[in-house]
Amino acid sequence: MALKVKCPTCGRECEYSEKNPFRPFCCERCKLIDLGAWAEGSYVIKSKNQEADDDLDISEEALATGKQHNKIKPENEM
Repeated sequence: MALKVKCPTCGRECEYSEKNPFRPFCCERCKLIDLGAWAEGSYVIKSKNQEADDDLDISEEALATGKQHNKIKPENEM
């Protein structure tokens, strides 16, 4: 027996199994509505500290080695 869940977009009950390629959504439309909401910025994952791009070391050396270091020191090192 397949698990029945509510579609996060419309609330309609749908089957959560391999038979439903859009799971956990009921259809492609609901999946795209949710994707659009993420792209639009309607959903936000908050974090305590957000670094601006200006705070990152993106010198040629850092990019060549794949390392990015903060230009500014953390508060506990000041």
